[in-house]
Amino acid sequence: MKIKSRRWLTHGSLFAAAFLTTTIAGAFYANDSLDALMTLKLDAVMSFLLRGWLFSVPLMAILLTHEMGHYLSGRRHDLDVSLPYFIPFIPLAPLPGTMGAFIRIRSPIADRQTLIEVGACGPMAGALVAIPMLMLGMALSEARPLVEPAKGLAFGSSIILELCSLIRFGHLTTDANVVLHPTALAAWFGLFVTAMNLLPIGQLDGGHVIYALFGPRWAGKISMIVFVLLIPCGLLFWPGWIVFALLTLLLGLRHPPPLNAYAPLTKTGYILGWSAIVLFVLAFIPVPISMVE
Repeated sequence: MKIKSRRWLTHGSLFAAAFLTTTIAGAFYANDSLDALMTLKLDAVMSFLLRGWLFSVPLMAILLTHEMGHYLSGRRHDLDVSLPYFIPFIPLAPLPGTMGAFIRIRSPIADRQTLIEVGACGPMAGALVAIPMLMLGMALSEARPLVEPAKGLAFGSSIILELCSLIRFGHLTTDANVVLHPTALAAWFGLFVTAMNLLPIGQLDGGHVIYALFGPRWAGKISMIVFVLLIPCGLLFWPGWIVFALLTLLLGLRHPPPLNAYAPLTKTGYILGWSAIVLFVLAFIPVPISMVE
């Protein structure tokens, strides 16, 4: 009982810490100025920080749903899986105050069907929360005339974001300065994390999906090709791709086989796998963050 209590305490403490850091990060996005902080008055500072929930609540909901998708699909297949470990981080722009979350799988994966369900159910579940949150956030966002590009941090766009912009404003984000509401920005980060996880490399969620769909030979080739492509993308578009490539290299580019690598996928498995690939295409952002001077 003591060991179980300690585990709950660990998971709960990390979740609370990540909620705090994302709320602080969200406060910088939700407030127009830092004047309230400069006053050093407790009520003004608290009011400044409390507005951060417009960002932290949707973001944490997306991350929690993502990880619970992995967790519940793992438990469905009788895997020994941990509850999510959330990673709080420095709440300074452009960082969202967290490095995401992960679960630990302590038992081997039985077959490709189990692999694709555990790998794809996380991002698919997270997207079911992120997309409605994005639509809600876009309804609260505003589009200003494109007189000149807005200076400062610029968040890149995805196909999903462009579709939401068309529905909300009747035009693409390139035709106006779209000022994202904190809730829309939280969904942006949630979908960005989803796309990063769905990159078809090694043991990422996308790596699980590609291995289950195409087998070890093609999964190895695709993983290596994507890894190599991340280097010029980092040099030409966004330096973060190089950092991410190095992280995937440390984790390993090859995917370990399940216990039964030859058991066929069901129709549901194929639908789930290809749906995850479509989600990756829709959510991928080539240049996530840039600085406009």
